[in-house]
Amino acid sequence: MNSGKLQLLPVPAADGSTSSIAWRFRKAEENRTTFVWFSGFRSQMDGEKATALDAWSAGNGAGCLRFDYSGHGLSSGACEDGTISRWLAEADAVLEAAAVSGPSVFVGSSMGGWLSLLIARRLAELGRPTPAALVLIAPAWNMTRVMLDRFPPEAKAALERDGVFLRPSAYGAEPYPITKTLVDDGERHLFGETIGISAPVRIIHGQQDADIPWRHSLDLIDRLAAPDIRLALVKDAQHRLSRPQDLALLFATLAEFL
Repeated sequence: MNSGKLQLLPVPAADGSTSSIAWRFRKAEENRTTFVWFSGFRSQMDGEKATALDAWSAGNGAGCLRFDYSGHGLSSGACEDGTISRWLAEADAVLEAAAVSGPSVFVGSSMGGWLSLLIARRLAELGRPTPAALVLIAPAWNMTRVMLDRFPPEAKAALERDGVFLRPSAYGAEPYPITKTLVDDGERHLFGETIGISAPVRIIHGQQDADIPWRHSLDLIDRLAAPDIRLALVKDAQHRLSRPQDLALLFATLAEFL
């Protein structure tokens, strides 16, 4: 399967540095949708869900656009230098470079759910083409605030004292840094009571999710202006939602928008 040629896009950041953003774009057949993948925090475009999406899209004549944020996957930089603002700018730059023709659907996993919502709202405000729908997998909207609210006192003290907290991984990996810069920048992007997105939204969330509780998606539904929203709860699923049955549910959801 042709997954799209690996391309590198230089994207300047507010601090004066420039990141080389890795991305792949396989164009859709005529009258078919392009699915745009937004990875989660510390995930990548060659991860299990993203590559499964690409293969499924190809099998249905659909296009697929994937990319790695700076500090992730094949892109340059360090993850601890990243912020929501920086990753949003990179996502926007890739969308402009790809210049997708025809309908697109944003597919956001975890933090990627937040970023895809932020980008969709920004596109609407700027009068640029907006996605035909959004499909969100355990969306970690307002993620930095969620993390901060759940941090123990010693973690908050470390952020203030050292500017960084080494957060233990729930997946057997080494602890990873959460910076005060990331948390503070996230405050600039928090959603309020109303999120001005009118496109259809589909949400899949596991009820055993220990990272982003499923009720967080109920709060999101209350804020979204879109009239067409559906939430699928998977009783025995955790945050990753990458089991074969989880992927089957994702693809059945996406099929509505082919």
